[in-house]
Amino acid sequence: MGAGHAHRLYVPGASPVHRLPPQCKLVAVLAFVLLVVATPREALWAFGAYALLLAAVAAAARVPFGTVARRVVIEVPFVAFAFLMPFVADGERITVLGLRLSESGLWGAWNILAKGTLGVVASILLAATTEPRLLLLGIERLRMPQLITQIATFMLRYGDVVAAEVGRMRVARASRGFEARDLRATRVLAKSVGALFLRSYERGERVYLAMVSRGYDGRMPVTHDVGATAAQWTAASALPLAAALVTLAAWMGP
Repeated sequence: MGAGHAHRLYVPGASPVHRLPPQCKLVAVLAFVLLVVATPREALWAFGAYALLLAAVAAAARVPFGTVARRVVIEVPFVAFAFLMPFVADGERITVLGLRLSESGLWGAWNILAKGTLGVVASILLAATTEPRLLLLGIERLRMPQLITQIATFMLRYGDVVAAEVGRMRVARASRGFEARDLRATRVLAKSVGALFLRSYERGERVYLAMVSRGYDGRMPVTHDVGATAAQWTAASALPLAAALVTLAAWMGP
């Protein structure tokens, strides 16, 4: 897990959030998400408070709002499901904008939409402020079995390698005048998939042999010290502690 490359989800920066050790941010985000999930869905104000906390983190990390807004699109399938719930759920019906909707379905949709969006935004900020290879080091620091972190590391690296290979093959096909317009292109695309598999397999073999020749014994060398001080843990705990106060107030409220 030594040398790496910047991932497209990572937003380079030197903010206080970027400088926090990855394990601190992982624990903080996990605790924040659990507190959001534990909040009663009827406490509407609490979700607004959580959103403000995330906005403060984004501002401290200097992550552009537009970047977060574009990446939130990943939750569209869940949003679509949430919008269907008021129409298909059972229970008492109420009229909203001339439509007869299920009251329990409306609450369920709100619950999924609010909590899901907050969780997604928290994950986006984590990915934007922490390089993937450092996230894996942070997970290992939290006592995750090293075999799992190595598998995740290889998946991350080879995912980018395969994506780059797909791009090169697409350019090669286009340079030869190929355009996938109808079903007749299926044969060419199928051959491309086969070639991609063989190239990826061969590259994996070459990389493994190169690692073994350099002394790989089942453990990846660590070139970054991601130890955390008490001050850094305290700084990272600001978000979950503030969220805990909001959750407590939500449960104690009327």
